[in-house]
Amino acid sequence: VMNITYYGHSCFGVEINGKHLLFDPFITPNELAKNIDATTVKADYILISHGHEDHIADAVSIAKRTNALVVCNWEIYVWLKNKGVENIHPMNTGGKKAFDFGSIKCVKAEHSSSMPDGTYGGNPMGFVIESTDKNFYYAGDTALTYDMKLIGNYRKIDFAFLPIGDNFTMGVDNAIICCKDFINCGDVIGMHYDTFGFIKIDQEEAKHKFSTQGKQLTLLQIGETISK
Repeated sequence: VMNITYYGHSCFGVEINGKHLLFDPFITPNELAKNIDATTVKADYILISHGHEDHIADAVSIAKRTNALVVCNWEIYVWLKNKGVENIHPMNTGGKKAFDFGSIKCVKAEHSSSMPDGTYGGNPMGFVIESTDKNFYYAGDTALTYDMKLIGNYRKIDFAFLPIGDNFTMGVDNAIICCKDFINCGDVIGMHYDTFGFIKIDQEEAKHKFSTQGKQLTLLQIGETISK
């Protein structure tokens, strides 16, 4: 069983085999997550999909507090090193590595990437996490791309974190195509929606669209924990 906690926007904690994975920590600047205390969030690993502030804002402070291993691309690795973070493992698109909880495969995300200070952020990525328990896909910020079909062809995905806010990433309709036609996964947890005016959605309509296609869209409350 995996325990999944939503910290707002695209930030999730996933507990796998007793290890805490934290994805794209953006808590402190997020007004919707004001009831979350970033100084209490657990992390053994921090996975960063790309360099934009709404995915990395709390990464340095949480990494230093927890000494979690940060997994990110090479450019973010260099940036974090310069910020005094020491426990980092650099990866890049197409790479796969085994860790004590399972493995991380870095996959393509179609987006842009720069660091909060404007420096180059390298290629954005998504992650396929495989473990003895379940496998899941964390898409990061991305458009719908045909490359996602490779995930469905060669990986068994039990559930997926997909962006649904549109405007900066794919929206609900493209997320349905992703899960139905590309990654062969009917269990989706939505992310990257409602945080800013640009990405406000109609949550009930989104869930209805998924259900009419025989798929499930879960939209968690910030601070909520569920088990998969």
